[in-house]
Amino acid sequence: MTSDKSNRIWIYDTTLRDGAQREGLSLSLEDKLRIARKLDQMGVPFIEGGWPGANPKDVQFFWQLQEQPLTQAEVVAFCSTRRPGMRAAEDSLLQAILTAGTRWVTIFGKSWDLHVTEGLKTSLEENLAMIGDTIEYLRSQGRRVIYDAEHWFDGYKRNPEYALKTLESAIAAGAEWLVLCDTNGGTLPHEIGKICRFVVEATAGKVPIGIHTHNDSDMAVANAIAAVMEGATMVQGTMNGYGERCGNANLCSVIPNLQIKLGYDCIKEEQLAKLTESSRFISEVVNLAPDEHAAFVGLSAFAHKGGIHVSAVERNPLTYEHIKPEQVGNIRRIVISDQSGLSNILIKARSFGLELDKQDTRCRQILLRLKELENDGYQFEAAEASFDLLMREALGKRQQVFELKRFQVHCDMVQGTESGNSEALATVKVAVNGKDILESAEGNGPVAALDAALRKALVNFYPEIGAFQLTDYKVRILDGGAGTQAKTRVMVESSNGSQRWTTVGVSSNILEASYQAVVEGIEYGLLLLRSQESLEPVSAG
Repeated sequence: MTSDKSNRIWIYDTTLRDGAQREGLSLSLEDKLRIARKLDQMGVPFIEGGWPGANPKDVQFFWQLQEQPLTQAEVVAFCSTRRPGMRAAEDSLLQAILTAGTRWVTIFGKSWDLHVTEGLKTSLEENLAMIGDTIEYLRSQGRRVIYDAEHWFDGYKRNPEYALKTLESAIAAGAEWLVLCDTNGGTLPHEIGKICRFVVEATAGKVPIGIHTHNDSDMAVANAIAAVMEGATMVQGTMNGYGERCGNANLCSVIPNLQIKLGYDCIKEEQLAKLTESSRFISEVVNLAPDEHAAFVGLSAFAHKGGIHVSAVERNPLTYEHIKPEQVGNIRRIVISDQSGLSNILIKARSFGLELDKQDTRCRQILLRLKELENDGYQFEAAEASFDLLMREALGKRQQVFELKRFQVHCDMVQGTESGNSEALATVKVAVNGKDILESAEGNGPVAALDAALRKALVNFYPEIGAFQLTDYKVRILDGGAGTQAKTRVMVESSNGSQRWTTVGVSSNILEASYQAVVEGIEYGLLLLRSQESLEPVSAG
């Protein structure tokens, strides 16, 4: 799988194998299949699926893809060289690789003499034989081989002559790629570039060179790019930088840097425009919160908060954006905070479908109210739903869909277990269309009980509430020195299954702050529905 195009970089994704070694990350078979198909849609040419034989899940993964192949990507099986003192044809690990049925196989071998003598407990000569014998056997079975030179950079720095012999053994046996691995992640970009240049010259173009970097020095992306600049034409990495210890080279940064900044051909432009969506999809599948401040794909990657910044970006985005957000499928966001100016208010209002003018006195009133509330502890940059409601109220466009008249919450601590268990009962009184409704509900805590009681009171009038969910609840103490009298900020994230929104409440009473956020969350969910269709309360009987 080679190309005549001098600017082509082959992206090799190892999220399903190396990425899955991240602490706290666990993938089911279905998870692996979903991620593989997403990477296939992205146009990634090589997807490393795992180590067949290492566990039943990886075996089933390759079998599933034999029955339902990907559309364009090559699925790659991963394994070590044969074990010392046996022939490759006799090694059961390699038989499992053949059973996986992939056209391409990645084999890793030892480059560092320390690992050969201390790790494998064998001779340097036997290690060379293991590399050659393994690759020759797999080639005889019709497989195409990528050779990963494990600990290459550490091995080269300690014993360059022997490290080069391991590559020569792989070339002679028929490897079609040599991938130089910074397995410990401790090498710096200037070293990576110098050593890669040496390898490219020493191999004289016999086999193309790849790079595999780890992020232990926070240099994985920079190291991968340094290698490409010196002739590497394959980059191995993971989505979102997942991986053991500090992770691997983050393909969400590698791809746009190479393609947009340096002009290399990695994936199609329309596939690059799906990078942000793919990053977040994979975050959801692996059940890890996305890094909101990640380059290119993070929620805050193109967010502007300072009033001067916002005003400048409105005139010309190049003033504070290094690329167009749309190139990687992201969007520009205007953040509202106590550092906002009128430009923030105008642009944010427009994003909510509200047209304002600088000359409108209400615009300055909104700005002043925003700064007052933020001074009291509110935070609207992460609670845009509450800010939308604030603006609508100032403009006289906030329609009251219900009125919360009062609520009570009772908590009981159930003893008898190590930590105890809190059961709560909430009673609420709301008015809808002049009709008072009194309802109560239980929950495993006061906020859950309050949320349940509100839904119970309103669902007969607004059946759509049945689809709402409270998806996140965060509490922050704003002035810890005040002890139990401290002011508390509560952030509540809600969802209707297809959209998410966040609301905020602040009070020295945590329950009051919670009900502010919960009530506004329900109100805003109904507002979203109202913007899509005419929403009127139905008769409750």
